[in-house]
Amino acid sequence: MVSRRLYRGLFVAVLLLCAGVVGYAYATSETASKMDTYRQQADVPFSEREQVVPPRDNVTVVAGHGMNGDAAALVAFSPDGRVLYYNDTHSGYMDVDPVPNTSATVEYVAERALTGARGSACDADCTLSLVERVNLTTGELTRFHSRIIPQDRGANWHDVDRLSEDRLLVADIHRDGVYVVNTTTDVTTWRWDALDDYPITEGGPYPVDWAHLNDVERLPDGRYMTSLRNQDQVVFLNESGLMEDWTLGAEGNHDVLYEQHNPDYIPADEGGPAVIVADSLNDRLVEYQREDGEWVKTWAYSDREMLWPRDADRLPNGHTLVSDSNGNRVFELDRQGDVVWSIPFYSSYEAERLGTGDESAGGPSAVAANLTSDTDTVGKPGLYKRAANAVLPRKTVSGVAFVVPMWAGFGELLAAIVAVLTVLVWVVLEFRWSSVSVDLDWPVRIER
Repeated sequence: MVSRRLYRGLFVAVLLLCAGVVGYAYATSETASKMDTYRQQADVPFSEREQVVPPRDNVTVVAGHGMNGDAAALVAFSPDGRVLYYNDTHSGYMDVDPVPNTSATVEYVAERALTGARGSACDADCTLSLVERVNLTTGELTRFHSRIIPQDRGANWHDVDRLSEDRLLVADIHRDGVYVVNTTTDVTTWRWDALDDYPITEGGPYPVDWAHLNDVERLPDGRYMTSLRNQDQVVFLNESGLMEDWTLGAEGNHDVLYEQHNPDYIPADEGGPAVIVADSLNDRLVEYQREDGEWVKTWAYSDREMLWPRDADRLPNGHTLVSDSNGNRVFELDRQGDVVWSIPFYSSYEAERLGTGDESAGGPSAVAANLTSDTDTVGKPGLYKRAANAVLPRKTVSGVAFVVPMWAGFGELLAAIVAVLTVLVWVVLEFRWSSVSVDLDWPVRIER
């Protein structure tokens, strides 16, 4: 009997410890409290809003993907650190671009989950992907283009670039291609299909999530650059199709790229051609320079907190603006690799600093800016992240980090797992200690 009391006391102590770890994280989560603050500040007149993030030289706009609709938001911060604009109408926000010749207007890609019967094309879960433009100071909003995609949110548009007043360049994840659409007539005027140049034996499962084409960009010379995430490649296109000799990365060559997001092209007049990439499953940022017809790595950054980054923009001053999705933060690095500005933000997908050009088009290459590479700024990954990477594939680690609540990390997840296992072991032992026996012969008999 003494032994049983000892075990029960131990189980209670473990459960209390686990509950304390989880409860403390929930009560003190900076990300959760900050996201609440951003939303609350947007509900008061702008003149009465308080500073919630450190100030910067211009407006910073952050698009949050989020795991659930309640946490996804498009938020703009004024130069003095107040909330300038807040919108959580949609289930997720992805690409956000400044509108040329405006000071506070952006165009963004968003998604909205649709469920139930939606006609013959959508009898189950579907996603509405859309492109909208908003004036961040007046809130005036215009929708330019939308389509219902007969698949869940994994197949939504991640990136759309404007080519002219009535033409959009769309990265089409659902159909594994890139197309140009006239938004006045809704007619597709040009299309490239990845299936024309890549075998279905490479990449992800076909046809559900094969290429996961998550980014597209028109280059100054008229070519297009796009990201085949599941093939670990950034590829270049002209009007005739794929330019194979310009491809960056290769299927399964994770030393170069590992399921990347948001590659940005740095043109020759800024020290390129170069491409800065959020190398997501390698938990780093990386830049490659085009030299003698080859891609050469010229810069990289990571720290112990970085987890599945999905955007990195090179600013004109040589700084780099980073969206660290599963790290739940947006931060800015200086030329030496020091963090000079950082804000909590749940599942940030992309950040844009207005007045600096679209993405990295106005920023110098790492070579031109003489940037310092640093993959050990704060040391190696933290304890829980190292443990997770040791026993699980990196894709699984990032997937788990994506679905846990915004206030939880690997430590809290481990505490929850320990608590569940403790309860299971306790139940089994209590059953064995009890006088109840179960005879599994037919008919089943329970005796005391």
